[in-house]
Amino acid sequence: MENSELIKRAEDLARRCQRSGKVCATGFLSPAEQYEIQTHLGYTDCKLVFSGGTEGRERRAAFFLPEYMEEDELELSDYICAMELRAYFGSPGHRDYMGALLGMGIGREWLGDIQVEEDRAYVFCMQSVLSHLLSIEKAGRYTVKARQIELREVPQRHVETEDVNFTVMSLRLDAVAAGLFRLSRTEAAKQIAAGNLSLNYSPCLKADCMVKEGDIISLKGRGKGKINGTGGTSRKGRLFVYGEIYK
Repeated sequence: MENSELIKRAEDLARRCQRSGKVCATGFLSPAEQYEIQTHLGYTDCKLVFSGGTEGRERRAAFFLPEYMEEDELELSDYICAMELRAYFGSPGHRDYMGALLGMGIGREWLGDIQVEEDRAYVFCMQSVLSHLLSIEKAGRYTVKARQIELREVPQRHVETEDVNFTVMSLRLDAVAAGLFRLSRTEAAKQIAAGNLSLNYSPCLKADCMVKEGDIISLKGRGKGKINGTGGTSRKGRLFVYGEIYK
């Protein structure tokens, strides 16, 4: 369902960008919010790009660029910063870091991805809250020490995927979900009716909704997958679908 307040705010930023000739940006957005803006934004006289600080991040901010500006001219470090949090005498988890940072009185939109690796966590945040977040001293029951680092210093996150290939009679959601998650079509339809399936990060209750290349399908208890493409037909006239499951 379209988030009208989100779209209204995005359109206001786009108009402000056009009037001022300056970059305008949102806070960090969830994947569902990013999809809403990409799909429903009606005012498009400015260039729209998304970034979470480095490539492959899930939570990203939307940037509206004036028409004279190219994407590679955007100085991300003017808006997004990165911190390294080092823990002592233990290894806090993602929930510990999230709770501690939000407990400092900032909204979720000011925080990007939190990447935990052993006794360290790498946090993306908006420039405006950096100095405050650097004062963090605890994550859960563990002592932590924060320091600012360059965006390029954050280790690249490796996402493992498994290729999945199957055939369908049509690109209906129930048929595609069945192939992607190795279910019977009947079971896929039941999962859809129960509200357990999301299409592009939004719950979808329509088994006959048509799927297209690039769509993200999530199923509770089964994870998330992506449709990478289609092409060719089998001898029985079924369409080949190529996808991947995120591990």
